Amino acid sequence: APTIQPTRTDYDWNRTWYTDKPDLTECFQNTVLVWFPCVYLWLLAPFYALKLYCHDCGCIRISTLCTAKTVLGFLLASFGFVEFFYILLERSHEIQNHMVFLLSPIIRSLTVVLAICIIQLERIRGCRSSVFLFLFWVLAVVCSLVPLRAKIQLNPCPVKDASFLSKMLFWWFTGLVVKGYRTPLEAGDLWNLREEDTSDKIISDLEEEWTTECAKLQQLPDQAQILRKLQKEQSSGFCLLRTLARNLGPYFLTGTMCIIFHDFFMFAIPQVLSLLLGFMNEEDAPLWKGYFYATLMFLLSCLQSLFNHQYMYTCFTVGMRVKTAVMGLVYRKSLVINSASRRTCTVGEIVNLVSADTQKLMDFVVYFNAVWLAPIEIALCLFFLWQHLGPSALAGIATVILIFPLNGFIAKKRSKLQVQMKFMDGRIKLMNEILNGIKILKFYAWEKAFLEQVLGYREKELKALKKSQILYSISIASFNSSTFLIAFAMFGVYVLIDDKNVLDAQKVFVSMALINILKTPLSQLPFAMSTTMQAIVSLKRLGKYLCSEELKDDNVAKAPLSTGKNTYWCHVYNGMFSWTKEGPPCLKRINVRVPQGSLVAVVGHVGSGKSSLLSAMLGETEKRSGSVSIKGSVAYVPQQAWIQNATVQDNVTFGREKQKTWYQRVLDACALLPDLEILPAGDSTEIGEKGLNLSGGQKQRVSLARAVYRKADVYLLDDPLSAVDAHVGQHIFDKVIGPKGVLRNKTRVLVTHGMSFLPQADLILVLVDGEITESGSYQELLSRHGAFADFIHTFASNDRKESVTETAAQRGRTSFTNLQGMEPMSEIDEEQVPEDLGKLMEVDKARTGRVRLEMYMEYFKTIGMAFIIPIVFLYAFQQGASLTYNYWLSLWADEPIVNGTQVDTDMKLAVYGALGFAQGIAIFGTTVAISVGGIIASRHLHMDLLKNVLHSPMSFFETTPSGNLLNRFAKEIDAIDCMIPDGLKMMLGYLFKLMEVCIIVMLATPFAAVVILPLAILYAFVQSFYVATSCQLRRLESVSRSPIYTHFNETVQGASVIRAFGEQHRFIVQANKRVDFNQTSYFPRFVATRWLAVNLEFVGNGVVLAAAILSVMGKDTLSPGIVGLAVSHSLQVTGILSWIVRSWTDVENNIVSVERVKEYADTAKEAVWTVEGSSLPLAWPQTGTIEFQDYGLQYRKGLDWALKGITLKIQEREKVGIVGRTGAGKSSLALGIFRILEAAKGAIYIDGVNIAEIGLHDLRSRITIIPQDPVLFSGSLRMNLDPFDTYTDEEIWNSLELAHLKNFVSNLPDKLNYECSEGGENLSLGQRQLVCLARALLRKTKILVLDEATAAVDLETDTLIQSTIRQQFEDCTVLTIAHRLNTIMDYTRVIVMDKGHISEMDSPTNLISNRGQFYHMCREAGLV
Repeated sequence: APTIQPTRTDYDWNRTWYTDKPDLTECFQNTVLVWFPCVYLWLLAPFYALKLYCHDCGCIRISTLCTAKTVLGFLLASFGFVEFFYILLERSHEIQNHMVFLLSPIIRSLTVVLAICIIQLERIRGCRSSVFLFLFWVLAVVCSLVPLRAKIQLNPCPVKDASFLSKMLFWWFTGLVVKGYRTPLEAGDLWNLREEDTSDKIISDLEEEWTTECAKLQQLPDQAQILRKLQKEQSSGFCLLRTLARNLGPYFLTGTMCIIFHDFFMFAIPQVLSLLLGFMNEEDAPLWKGYFYATLMFLLSCLQSLFNHQYMYTCFTVGMRVKTAVMGLVYRKSLVINSASRRTCTVGEIVNLVSADTQKLMDFVVYFNAVWLAPIEIALCLFFLWQHLGPSALAGIATVILIFPLNGFIAKKRSKLQVQMKFMDGRIKLMNEILNGIKILKFYAWEKAFLEQVLGYREKELKALKKSQILYSISIASFNSSTFLIAFAMFGVYVLIDDKNVLDAQKVFVSMALINILKTPLSQLPFAMSTTMQAIVSLKRLGKYLCSEELKDDNVAKAPLSTGKNTYWCHVYNGMFSWTKEGPPCLKRINVRVPQGSLVAVVGHVGSGKSSLLSAMLGETEKRSGSVSIKGSVAYVPQQAWIQNATVQDNVTFGREKQKTWYQRVLDACALLPDLEILPAGDSTEIGEKGLNLSGGQKQRVSLARAVYRKADVYLLDDPLSAVDAHVGQHIFDKVIGPKGVLRNKTRVLVTHGMSFLPQADLILVLVDGEITESGSYQELLSRHGAFADFIHTFASNDRKESVTETAAQRGRTSFTNLQGMEPMSEIDEEQVPEDLGKLMEVDKARTGRVRLEMYMEYFKTIGMAFIIPIVFLYAFQQGASLTYNYWLSLWADEPIVNGTQVDTDMKLAVYGALGFAQGIAIFGTTVAISVGGIIASRHLHMDLLKNVLHSPMSFFETTPSGNLLNRFAKEIDAIDCMIPDGLKMMLGYLFKLMEVCIIVMLATPFAAVVILPLAILYAFVQSFYVATSCQLRRLESVSRSPIYTHFNETVQGASVIRAFGEQHRFIVQANKRVDFNQTSYFPRFVATRWLAVNLEFVGNGVVLAAAILSVMGKDTLSPGIVGLAVSHSLQVTGILSWIVRSWTDVENNIVSVERVKEYADTAKEAVWTVEGSSLPLAWPQTGTIEFQDYGLQYRKGLDWALKGITLKIQEREKVGIVGRTGAGKSSLALGIFRILEAAKGAIYIDGVNIAEIGLHDLRSRITIIPQDPVLFSGSLRMNLDPFDTYTDEEIWNSLELAHLKNFVSNLPDKLNYECSEGGENLSLGQRQLVCLARALLRKTKILVLDEATAAVDLETDTLIQSTIRQQFEDCTVLTIAHRLNTIMDYTRVIVMDKGHISEMDSPTNLISNRGQFYHMCREAGLV
């Protein structure tokens, strides 16, 4: 049946013509394409019938061809009617307004019937070949091809069409394995997801249910607030589980059926073994019975493994769907969560919910059935043992009861040690901040302090891990010895109770087979328990997040659009707002009425609640009382621009279709055209994460362009002109915001610090401490002589110089420090420009092929040889002990019976016990050794990774997405911590075990070697096929995981913008796509394991068959004891084989983590931090003179010079202003002085010392910068000012006082220990800027560089900063990269930069009298 979508009357040309992948709309496909051939036939049929009527050539006999045509025709017609009824009955709800879908099949069918009639008419009138019908069929076929193309799925998953046998044996998967073995797999080789595994399908079913569950939770009875909160958190987890179970339960139950069948076959095998050994004892039993038992055992083993793997396949499929579901729910939630809840969980924690917690839930799905099945299996085993050994089976139960609590206790202890998760969360959160603020760390030379902090977390994490691993080793040892302990207890009690109790082969080996079965549930149970416990914790965390408070839809009333002169498009009545429900209100008594098409300016000091007012209008804050209503659509420009990691064009169009002329108009108005010329690939240049490769001003303007492009009705602009130069600001105000701008007819609310714009506003609101103290037009407020008037008079004098006369638009370019290239100069040859200029982000690449041996060598080298040799020796010892005690048992079983008893039972029992205990101790030794080795390795690897990343130059961070780096620190390090050592333990254990089994089988029947060798070759063959494919699938999967987290990260940070623009749906679709893309490689990954295991277990069952049949053949020569030993051991082979491959691939897959952690060892590093034995005096630089000698700078090799031939000497205590247009190289000078970029030629001398010859930290810690964007780290305020703890409290308070922050900080609850949140979000932007000033005041070095530091601050604060700098840094050299010329008019010298070299340099007064470039700039700024 057709996919039904609403038809659109207007035609969508973007889908058909203006696109790379042309397609016709649904409507066109279901109407025109169906009707065209039909209309042709119906219109011309009467004429054609007339023609036939006139030309009669005699009747033609009915031939088989004619009959076939008629029958096929009627079949075709009947399809149409069937489709009609299907749509009518099944999909009626989808077609209420679209009768087309019902009509089309009917019209088609009737037309086919008409065609049949014409065929018959032609036959009667004797027409043999018909052009008329031929044309009809051709038209019909051509018109059906287009809808057919839409219905053909590219690369569908073969499991749908696989036969029953192929599904059971997973043979449908073989194609991919072979392909992966021949050539490394690419993402394109993978199958599409099945319909039922896609995000759309899963989440659409889930979301409704979850919403109703949530509503129920909200209605919990109102007890005391605290209790209610606790109860809600408790029950939210179970609600989530219930919702998931309802949706995925039925499919999961089919898996449970399989595991029950598997158990039935598993218990049948020992019974058959018992019959076989009985047959060996009988002298005159016929041979066919032996062969029958041997074959029966083989068949049962095969069936057992088939059902087991069907069960695992079901579990993993359900697990995959759970992952999709949870990711989808968390993502959707992150778009509606309110600010109070958002503050309780950082971005890192939300990403952790998606990565770590979903993983825990997936494990839970796999192990859940073991929780109730394992006890039943254990009970059955003991029941069968009782049959064989009578009451002494109780000794076995006693042993189990002893081993169990021990393991339960250990599991409990270990879950307490999950503290490491807490340290890990802390470490990842800190890493996230380090990566976000890396530029600041480099400028301040703070890397060491943060390195120490990270290592502090890491040490605590490893300490917890070590304890946990040692406990785990005890439990592994008690487990692996459990077979022995149970057997020892049972046989011991059995022979000691009564001398008449004799151990023969049947008793011994059937019991051993049962005990081996008993081991699986015993080992699974504690694991299942701990997985369940962890899953419950994860469910609680997820439930708590998914039930956290959402933004209320009624925060803002959306009024319908109504025109008329006196309508208010934005109306706040008596509003009181706060950020949290309990917190103090941030806005009080707010009354605002914004008439349609007016411009409202909001002014006030730093932290007076200007941004909060806009948030309140958007509905982002808690509304305590009052009402807010907005008419029409909203566009919002936040104070800190939020830029997506996408092209400039995508950032501006933001999901809308690109309209060429409007798009160009917007770019021009926002002064972006000159910047696009500079960008390497114009507007298709990819912008780095958080807009890394754009300057502050450019980010702001892209953010503004996004809003303008929207054509919304109401514009909320939060200080969009703060980060741009004065003349650009003026240009944007005139072209966009002001009375003549693009938005002149829209309703605009503008938060601003620029005084020059106020006279043009229709209404001005003055905010003081969250209240509107005055409102009115500019003139009204001035005439009132209130606070506003004083404010204006104070600053009018400063600002008058700044009010800029309109300038030519091409001057509107802000400083651009991008690592990709400056203005293209004419000299450069066109050919040199690399293809991928516009690409910036290095996508996480999937390495191809198998893991190289070097990686293993790397890993083992890190552990050290001294550790590895004892480990191997211990393994050999433990397996030797095991072999000996098993052989001893078979000798005991064959011991002849004298007078109904056996001799020396005590001695035999003692030897058996000693060997067994020796093995147990060896097992404990090996596991502890491997764990400790693993921790040594992971400590080294993490340390190297951290140092490598922190030693990388700035350019590295601008091209590597932080998602990739975080992934290394979280997922990959986690794998090295836990997965690799665990995998190695298992792999080595099972390898030695396999050797033991092979030796035993060959001891019994040497002839078995003939069978074992070919099977071993086959095994190696299958395994090599599998490992190649599996590793690539693993890599593809981890590469497709990074984009999910990057997208999550971005969404959480830009949630308010996404909401304001109403783009939630588009982002959800994007997230779905990314999750689905990840699942396409995850699905074949787990099927591969099943494919391998099923095929391997047939190999293993071959060994069973060989051992049994050879024993039957050698019945006369072999003793029952040795046969029992061989067959009972061969029964373990299948399990051992699949475990070896599983642990092997685990290690292979996780060793990739070593490779990925190591890959940053080879990237370029910056110079050393400190030079050993350097003779740099402690007080350097004493005078603060700076000298450039023929200095040149390039951003990257092959790009043009950002600075060239700069020669210049700056004397001590000189104040120098640096001015120039965008791309002139102003910021490049600062980057050069701090050696963020190394000199390409020439040198810089500070106090006569060549800065290239000293350590980076020696340099950066002795000069100070006040950077453009103020970055704070989460931690105390004190840590943010002085991470090394070098200053006293007194000095810190002193610097805060000078930075005008003393009052603010002393009013905080914890004073200096006040916790700043992630990124300093709980301080306003202006306050963060002042904190940066305080840092500079604290360091008080001889050289200060100021980079556009006065951008986001209101005029008053600006004046404070300027005067502070003038007083405090009087005897220092100050370099200011200036955007406002009035700040540097009293400087000793001004340098005018142009295209990378100095065009003029002199004192401001001289430059003005020279009437050069500087003079023109001043004239534009109205200063002369």
